[in-house]
Amino acid sequence: MSHNLMVNGNDYAIDVDDDIPLLWVLRDTIGLTGTKFGCGIAMCGACTVHVDGVPVRSCVMPVADAVGKPITTIEAIGDTAAGARIQKAWLDIDVVQCGYCQSGQIMSATALLAANPSPTDDDIDAVMAGNICRCGTYPRIRAAIKQAAKAG
Repeated sequence: MSHNLMVNGNDYAIDVDDDIPLLWVLRDTIGLTGTKFGCGIAMCGACTVHVDGVPVRSCVMPVADAVGKPITTIEAIGDTAAGARIQKAWLDIDVVQCGYCQSGQIMSATALLAANPSPTDDDIDAVMAGNICRCGTYPRIRAAIKQAAKAG
């Protein structure tokens, strides 16, 4: 099927089946490889992108469900105010260890700050609980979110 997607402010005409996960369209069809495959069952958060401003797990979202909605990936999240603050805090605090999960972590953290500019520890824990970091950088992730919130 032919679909039109708006990804990071750009229009893409793609020809894929309706039920192909958005993740594979972003990575393999469009060539935006910042969004990662982790588990394939929406449990780890590595594939998180924003669809119409809402964080979603792109590994299980059929591309047909994203048609007509703006999609933002890690490649463009720094163009938003919250995304720029999160990315700066990630660098300042040296959050990244292996880095594999970090695009999903940043996407979830950015959505949190966009919705709640002054999150508590409980708010952070609730939103970030769906993102797994095998390296265990959770204390640095929380510190970076707090720093980004203060910078806002």
